[in-house]
Amino acid sequence: MENADTAVWAALMENDPDRKVRRVAALRCGDNPAVPPVAILVPGRPAQPILVAPKALPKQRSLRTPEGRAVLIHALTHIEFNAINLALDAVYRFPGLPEAFYQDWLAVAREEALHFQLLREHLRSLGSDYGALPAHDGLWQMAVETAADPLLRMALVPRVLEARGLDVAPGIQARLAQAGDLRAVEILERIHHDELGHVAVGSRWFRYLCASRGLDPEETFFALVNTHFRGRLQGPFQEQARLQAGFSPREMAWLEVRLQEGVRG
Repeated sequence: MENADTAVWAALMENDPDRKVRRVAALRCGDNPAVPPVAILVPGRPAQPILVAPKALPKQRSLRTPEGRAVLIHALTHIEFNAINLALDAVYRFPGLPEAFYQDWLAVAREEALHFQLLREHLRSLGSDYGALPAHDGLWQMAVETAADPLLRMALVPRVLEARGLDVAPGIQARLAQAGDLRAVEILERIHHDELGHVAVGSRWFRYLCASRGLDPEETFFALVNTHFRGRLQGPFQEQARLQAGFSPREMAWLEVRLQEGVRG
């Protein structure tokens, strides 16, 4: 049996998706490494899918066909696979935090692994599989860019990238329902429920880290997004979902202003 100091590392660096899921299931609280982490530029992932620039991704097709739905479900499956690595990296990357931090992110990793399995199973039912189509690497690149500071990681990964999933989920579910894919709608409802909790975990530890450093959480969030997020914020926002996941009304108002500035720009 692997000791606690290597179990998270082994799960993070596992290339085979099925073995990665099994390794995540075997992790227990307290399995965060006691040794300083080493730099990880590429986590464990399979040779397929081929990673390309976002503009080179397959074009969306009609969701009325299995092939069209497979393009969408493959993209979502890839997001969930990356989310496993992101959650594991939060455990591995940032030693010296309270035990509850590692408990929270191990729980997130387990749920992301379940989401990946559910989506992959449905993708197979559509005549495809994970790796059959190209994908992009934007989520993991943000992990690399925020590896130096857990405060930056909590601000930009759960509270910017993952929070975007809360915004788009209702629309995707509606389109799949119109196409008659009720199993996909059911899976995405489970994912949406869990992702509310994942963003809330990020919000909770973001506020904890701000408090431990004597920082105002709202002003710090604004400053970190302005300084470190290079993309354009996308909307519209699902305000009630974001409030439930730990955003403040002032943060939502600021995000709306930033969104409109981006649109005008």
